[in-house]
Amino acid sequence: MRFKANNLTWNIDFVDEDKKLMNSDNGMYFGLTEYQPQRISIRTGLSKEMTRETVIHELVHCFLFSFGVCGFTSLNEEQVCNFVGSHLDKIYEITEKFMKGVIMLTEQEIRYFISDDAGSQRKRKSREAQRYYEGEHDILNYRMFYYNSDGELVEDTTRSNIKISHPFFTELVDQQVQYMLSGDDSFVRSDVEGLQSKLDEYFDEDFKAELTDLLTGTITKGFDYLFAYQNEHDRLAFQYADSLGVIEVRAKDTDDNCNYVIYWYIDRIAKNNKVIKRIQVWDDEKTTYYVQNDEGGIDLDDSVDINPRPHVIYERDNSLYYKPFGFIPFFRLDNNKKQISNLKAIKGIIDDYDIMSCGLSNNLADFDHPLHVVRGFEGDNLDELSQNLKTKKTIGVDSEGGVEVHTVDIPYQARLTKMEQDEKNIYRFGMGFNSAQIGDGNITNIVIKSRYALLDLKCNKLEIKLKQFLKKIVKVVIDEINKKNNSAYEVEDVWFDFKREVMTNASDNAQIYKTEAETRQIEINTILGLHGVIDDKNVIKSICDVLELDYEEVKNNIPDEFEDDPLKVLGDE
Repeated sequence: MRFKANNLTWNIDFVDEDKKLMNSDNGMYFGLTEYQPQRISIRTGLSKEMTRETVIHELVHCFLFSFGVCGFTSLNEEQVCNFVGSHLDKIYEITEKFMKGVIMLTEQEIRYFISDDAGSQRKRKSREAQRYYEGEHDILNYRMFYYNSDGELVEDTTRSNIKISHPFFTELVDQQVQYMLSGDDSFVRSDVEGLQSKLDEYFDEDFKAELTDLLTGTITKGFDYLFAYQNEHDRLAFQYADSLGVIEVRAKDTDDNCNYVIYWYIDRIAKNNKVIKRIQVWDDEKTTYYVQNDEGGIDLDDSVDINPRPHVIYERDNSLYYKPFGFIPFFRLDNNKKQISNLKAIKGIIDDYDIMSCGLSNNLADFDHPLHVVRGFEGDNLDELSQNLKTKKTIGVDSEGGVEVHTVDIPYQARLTKMEQDEKNIYRFGMGFNSAQIGDGNITNIVIKSRYALLDLKCNKLEIKLKQFLKKIVKVVIDEINKKNNSAYEVEDVWFDFKREVMTNASDNAQIYKTEAETRQIEINTILGLHGVIDDKNVIKSICDVLELDYEEVKNNIPDEFEDDPLKVLGDE
């Protein structure tokens, strides 16, 4: 935490009890004030009361130095009273801020950053894309108007206005995510002895679930986040954070010149539809938790025991100790360089498809009954005419009267053609796999793979970004593994392997396996035919190579009686 004393900028922070700075040959320090770097260090592990007393003690040293009083061997009573009277309030103010751990972002700053971020074009586009992923298309707000006899534009509430969203975007997003992570094996790999098992502890099914949410959000909104935390097993874990509630605050935009991340989310809807919002402010050492009731004040969250809360808290000898990550533990994955959603390329086509489809439904609903043109109706009430048509199916007319039945031709074929073209373009420009695509009936593996071509191209682009993202995650994981195991693994020891699974033709696969088996049999027969030209050892070794067997293991399993002539194990020629 930064503060000023006589225009000198000081830092006061907790320092781990194990640090050499807090220990000497003469014993340990509860607190330490260093004049040259203008830094105050407070030992972790002290009780709350002892911590507060130590902070006040060190701040007195700081103020004595800052106001030029340091160095005097003694002060008389009047001088002490003057110093205390001039600076005690400020010392108490700094102490209370430090004990509360007040982050230097004020309530006004937090409110401003949240409001400014919500109004940004990037977040507006992200919210729109999220709506479309959830099936809430613009067609749901579609209204129809007409000009009445007075020339006024009024809404038409008599005609059918069917509103149906067609969630192509949802399918394309989920399709890409599942295809990216379709492989059964771990995608975080290492050939270094002992490292793979340790990596598997971090990159398990729980991580894959969070990564699934991350990819879904990234493709949908253009970017999204994971954040790191220490789980109950005292191990780094990662959790998804919705980018709509994450705000990266740059140092140049804050009064204390520090970087922060603000993360907010709606906790619940209370009585009278009051929205309870939870707000977290993260820096490179701790997290401060706030709560906001509707659009009211932003207050410290009393439900959090330790607030602000250091990144890592652990207990030793009935005392709590704190440890920061040393960085803001939020990791962002971008969909592309401009952080643009995949919706942008196809939104207009999806909207057109919605309009064409709903328009056809409206036409069918409005003109599902024929029109009757009646001449010479003997009654005097049109309601009676309509009722007779519905119930008796008869109408009374005079001698010169008659009834003509007319139907309206709906241009459904043109609409269907346009919808088919829209659907084709949605999958083409959305670069997806169209499972409804009809071929000529000859669905071979080559044909299937060709239909995955666009999806593969799209996934290849995202895979580059994903590997860059995972390298940042792996770095902090490797650092923790090295600290816990006193090892020296490096990020370069880890590589990423995404094996995507494609549906295949079972008949084609059977034919491929049969051809491969026949090829191996021919190779083995050729090798056996060379017996006499090459020795037994090389014959066995060559057969092992063809069958992808471990030669040393096979050799060790050959019975002793066949040691001189190992080919006899294969039986008579």
